[in-house]
Amino acid sequence: MSTAAKLSAYGAVLALVAGGAWAAGSAVGPFAVEAAPGGHDGTSGAEGTGHGDDHSGTVAETAPDQPAGLASSRGGYTLTPTDTTLTTGTDYFSFRVLGPDGAAVTAFDVEHDKRMHLIAIRRDTSGFRHVHPEMAPDGTWTVPLDIPEAGSYRVFADFKPAGGEATTLGVDLDAAGPFEPRTFAPSRVAEVDGYRVRLDGELVPGKSSPVKLTVTKDGAPVTDLQPYLAAYGHLVALREGDLAYLHVHPEGAPGDGKTQAGPEIAFVAQVPSAGGYRLFLDFQHAGVVRTAEFTVTTEGAPARTSTEDGHEEEEEHGHG
Repeated sequence: MSTAAKLSAYGAVLALVAGGAWAAGSAVGPFAVEAAPGGHDGTSGAEGTGHGDDHSGTVAETAPDQPAGLASSRGGYTLTPTDTTLTTGTDYFSFRVLGPDGAAVTAFDVEHDKRMHLIAIRRDTSGFRHVHPEMAPDGTWTVPLDIPEAGSYRVFADFKPAGGEATTLGVDLDAAGPFEPRTFAPSRVAEVDGYRVRLDGELVPGKSSPVKLTVTKDGAPVTDLQPYLAAYGHLVALREGDLAYLHVHPEGAPGDGKTQAGPEIAFVAQVPSAGGYRLFLDFQHAGVVRTAEFTVTTEGAPARTSTEDGHEEEEEHGHG
């Protein structure tokens, strides 16, 4: 075979491989998700299902339905940390959000009492933190972070540029040192500081799913929850594996004349795909913000259970 013929055949093979990869990629993603109601506007909503960013930029154009938090750059905005390493204990994390023109963004809308919500969590979904940085005039945000253990962490910046779309960007950070990754068994009841929080409802991929969290203390319902960031509760969901991010606000709002201050907090969440999710509920009572953690599996997805020897098995989880 001549050299030209060999090159032609090689090019054909590459085209077939590329075509097959494109087809496989189309079969599994990007995730097509319908818009969930509400969001940062004070009503219910699942922001992490895709904000529908319509700013100029190739990322938004090529993957408009990508779940939030998977990229550090989207819709023309880029999350740029000052340093990508952390120190265990209390460390200070600083970053900037660069706009479509490459300059630091300094104008943000207030969403639920804050212009910036920052979520930090280790990649094994332990050590959840929800904090609120302060911004310097040059657009640099800084916040103290409690880093309990070494490991790889994911940090999410949840914000709304002035006049723009709500956006969530994520970046990985590393805290040096030995660590043991943790696993979490399925759980729908959380115990924290004497409070018991129960999760009811099923997450159905691609659909708006009502879920309810009920807070009790010492066996009695808590009916005097306090507003925290303009709501009686904030729910963050992270997909196992890649930590796709959803930040869900409850239905109703304190002082609207119809929303009760507990014991139930109602949400409508929309997860992008089947699988396991870790859920984190922030709620405030007696002047203290607490976080209840849950591990759930969507309907139709295999749920993990622990065997007596400590190994994990999968069982089918679904209804009907």
